[in-house]
Amino acid sequence: MNTARRKQLKQAAELLSQAQAIIESVRDDEQYEYHNMPEILQYSERGERMYENVDTLDTMLEDIAGLFDNIDELTEQ
Repeated sequence: MNTARRKQLKQAAELLSQAQAIIESVRDDEQYEYHNMPEILQYSERGERMYENVDTLDTMLEDIAGLFDNIDELTEQ
């Protein structure tokens, strides 16, 4: 891979890092709200959706971590 493409991938990694920070913030806020709602509401439809949202956001963060690993592999060649 040439230098220009490596540079583009590093720029992509910077953008992913920004996206990761936003997703972490949203996940933390959603998780905080879920944990601070009355237990009876945690088992309601809204509470279950919030729990699923946190799970989905965690999965997204894991996917981003995988993308960082892939970018590192490609830029170190």
